[in-house]
Amino acid sequence: MTWWILTYVLLGIGSGFVAGLFGVGGGLTIVPILLMLFQAQDFPAGQLIHMALGTAMATIVVTSLSSMRAHHQQGGVRWDIFISMTPGLVLGTLVGSLFASQVPTDALAIAFTGIVYAASLQMLLDVKPKPTRELPGSMGLAGVGSIIGGVSSLVAAGGGFLSVPFMVLCNVSIRQAVGTSAALGFPIALSGVIGYIVGGWSEADLPGPHLGFVYLPAFLGVVVSTIFMAPVGARLAHRLPVKQLKRGFGVMLALLASKMLWNLLA
Repeated sequence: MTWWILTYVLLGIGSGFVAGLFGVGGGLTIVPILLMLFQAQDFPAGQLIHMALGTAMATIVVTSLSSMRAHHQQGGVRWDIFISMTPGLVLGTLVGSLFASQVPTDALAIAFTGIVYAASLQMLLDVKPKPTRELPGSMGLAGVGSIIGGVSSLVAAGGGFLSVPFMVLCNVSIRQAVGTSAALGFPIALSGVIGYIVGGWSEADLPGPHLGFVYLPAFLGVVVSTIFMAPVGARLAHRLPVKQLKRGFGVMLALLASKMLWNLLA
């Protein structure tokens, strides 16, 4: 068990840095690796991805708070967007995370891979928004938030892989999009982890100790280090050139999607 805890701590160092740098919750980084680690520990095959998703979502609660604070100190959070999108995010995430417990493992993996590839392509192509395009009103942002929340709960992400491209397409600067996305990760994660705990509460034969689909040793190991590394990534995000930041975000997403696809085919 000691060796696995150390592995989770190392995972938290990397995912925390990425979460702060790109405004993602860290789930996109954590889920593929947790899958490999849980497989190596002979977790039940039918619950592998559900455990990885639930555990990753729980870590985002802590990571997003740390990342949000660092981006706020850099003036990178659009709180008007945060307030408008949060009601939809909470509703979409709760519904999606409860639904996820009923979805077969392969279907979840396919959905995860396809969504991440699409977001990666948008950032790598550096699609330029129309100069006149603006964010929708409060109701529109709440609607977009419900979609992002629902999809994010199915792939255990803080929503940055969707909210950052969306805001950039609406002419929000990449730095503010990343910072605001980091803040949006908190209501997504909090709602999502409740859903994953409830969804897995009555499941039999889950490895322990656990709360529903949240595997507690992995959760604790990851968050110990993410809270220190997320602010480091956030500070770097406000120093990198815009184009470099966007391309880095796109490459990261493509690599993660490719890893998930490889696992799926294998």
